[in-house]
Amino acid sequence: MELETLIRAAQEQELPELVLKNGRIVNVFTGEILQGDVAITAGMIVGVGEDYHGRKEIDLENRYVAPGFINSHVHVESSMVTPEVYSMEELRQGTTTIITDPHEIANVGGEAALKDILRAAEASPVNYYVMLPSCVPATPFEHTGAELSAEKLLPFRDEPLVPGLGEMMNTVGVLGLDASVMEKLRGFYDRIIDGHAPMLSGKSLQAYICGGIDTDHESISYEEAVEKLRCGLHVLVREGSASRNLTAIIKGVVKNKIDTSRMAFCTDDKHLADIRKKGSIRHAVKKAITLGLPPVRAIQMATINAAMIYGLQHIGAVACRYRADLVILDDLDAVTIHEVYKDGVPVSSIRQPERIQYNEALLHTVNPAPLPADAFVIPEKESYSVIGIVREQIITEHLHMTHQEVMDGLKNGTVRKIAVIERHHAAGFHACAYAANYGLHHGAVATTVAHDSHNIIVIGDNDADMFKAVEELKAIQGGYTIIADGKVVGSLPLQLGGLMSLLSADAFIPQLDDIIQKAYDAGVDPDIDPFITLSFTALPVIPHLRITDCGLFDADTFRFIP
Repeated sequence: MELETLIRAAQEQELPELVLKNGRIVNVFTGEILQGDVAITAGMIVGVGEDYHGRKEIDLENRYVAPGFINSHVHVESSMVTPEVYSMEELRQGTTTIITDPHEIANVGGEAALKDILRAAEASPVNYYVMLPSCVPATPFEHTGAELSAEKLLPFRDEPLVPGLGEMMNTVGVLGLDASVMEKLRGFYDRIIDGHAPMLSGKSLQAYICGGIDTDHESISYEEAVEKLRCGLHVLVREGSASRNLTAIIKGVVKNKIDTSRMAFCTDDKHLADIRKKGSIRHAVKKAITLGLPPVRAIQMATINAAMIYGLQHIGAVACRYRADLVILDDLDAVTIHEVYKDGVPVSSIRQPERIQYNEALLHTVNPAPLPADAFVIPEKESYSVIGIVREQIITEHLHMTHQEVMDGLKNGTVRKIAVIERHHAAGFHACAYAANYGLHHGAVATTVAHDSHNIIVIGDNDADMFKAVEELKAIQGGYTIIADGKVVGSLPLQLGGLMSLLSADAFIPQLDDIIQKAYDAGVDPDIDPFITLSFTALPVIPHLRITDCGLFDADTFRFIP
């Protein structure tokens, strides 16, 4: 853009291209709401104040003007659609900037997948920033489709859409000074490094931060969040499909009058259907306001705070020299959207970009070895470690149950078998254990979305349906499936890496809603997400008990349970 053009338009020596008149402007710098106009040229704001005139003028009729929202930490793959489709859904809900960590698809496709995502980011209608995945794989305790060392990551370091290093999930590696982890931290020490520190506290937390960590999005309570704030971390308050931590944290913030300038909102993992129904960051802002957070402070968390945390220039405010990314609101408290502008263009007139040409190998990623007949047989013992699923959270409980309690649970539906099968290289690794509190009357539920290595994960009450579920996922090359009595109750193909659909949002969302409802009809606990909750039982960096393709894993001690 030509600076001369902006300067002349700011002085009205040349009329600005667009003036939004008679708005109530949310000033995120001072916390005020000011009456005035917003003048825009070349996608940038060139003036905010009274009595601006432009080549085109739109009367806002006293509506509120807020900056476009920022999703400060999101895995787009968890929406289960491609970045092109996802970006448009976010835009319609007022999110004009996303900060993504593509470690899901990187775990499947490595550097080639990362290159595809950067190409998609360049073509995206939103400001699409990519944090380089720090933990591919998340731990050495599972098998994945690829590995990204510091040597492989550093060539991407200076890409224009890369702010820094994605969430460092290997806390044990940081605290234990693992050489490969240290190499990554040193390589990005002068850039933003996202953290991942669930329940880390005291000296361990502070040692982790000394490694160069800047943010954390894993707090599930106010007490955990405020300790991290006191230690200097930026706290990203998460409200996703499975992990809903906003209420607990914001209630504490309001009650204790805590400064929110180092806090922002994120979704982490959220289904596309949930975004369409409620929004992503818009939903977080609205929920925070209902909990007593003043509206302007909630909007600051959703905009300028996130921009400052990630060092994003000219984003996150309604002010001159900022991008004209705006959300026009009919009602501030209800966060009712009237229109969204991206670079001064109404989103209602922006067409979804064409899908980029993804690497062909990403369409053929489900390749499990043939399973032995006893793959789901669990040896009889006096007692068992059982994965206890927790409602509305991705942490699990480490339950200790006797043989009789497990047998009773299998009969009454509170206990089910759960298994993970390596699916990338036909390596033949698989493990089976017990899980409690998932629900499911009969049959099997399975998916290739199994954080973060994305092997096949299946849960069920009988071995035959579990075998059938694995076969179905191979046949459709990834996705979701529900099996009962040897028949497919429903399947949702996710062909791209076994993680993302190639459908449009309008075609995909009804299919997603349908299979989720079928899972609930089959008895899955209505207070959990049937597939996202299941997918996280395979993530060995979240407390307390997990399962990988190598076995049952104690995430607190970082050891397998025999």
